[in-house]
Amino acid sequence: MLSPELASVPAGARRRAVRDGDGQIDTAHLLHSLLEADPQVREAVGDTPQLARLFGYLVQRSIGYGLLWQGTVEDSGAVPVVKELGWSPAAAAAMEAALDRAVRRGEKRARGVDLLAALAADGECRAADVLARAGIDRESLRRRVEAIWS
Repeated sequence: MLSPELASVPAGARRRAVRDGDGQIDTAHLLHSLLEADPQVREAVGDTPQLARLFGYLVQRSIGYGLLWQGTVEDSGAVPVVKELGWSPAAAAAMEAALDRAVRRGEKRARGVDLLAALAADGECRAADVLARAGIDRESLRRRVEAIWS
């Protein structure tokens, strides 16, 4: 149910979570993997200084910026918290929202921009925090994705 570009994102996010010593794949892991895997997502963000800052914050995750998240569960209230290895509640909700967006569009497969729109829509997730720190307005990003890829 995932496009070829999006199909590689969960595996990349899982590798990042393991490498960073995190117990769960969170939305920042998804965002990082998504940006690397899908040119449409990078196009949606734009070839701007914000994109470079965004990658910078995501890379810093294991050496500084993201250390405040280690040992905690990402929960934006989307679903009940489950404390086990796997997906954070917010990451699971974002993947589900991406699939729902594709279905509403009449497609069988979710694309990377569907996941990007879902991440941008959740103002409480870690991906939203990273986007904000990089100077990317979530609502403008979500509207751009809706206008171009809906």
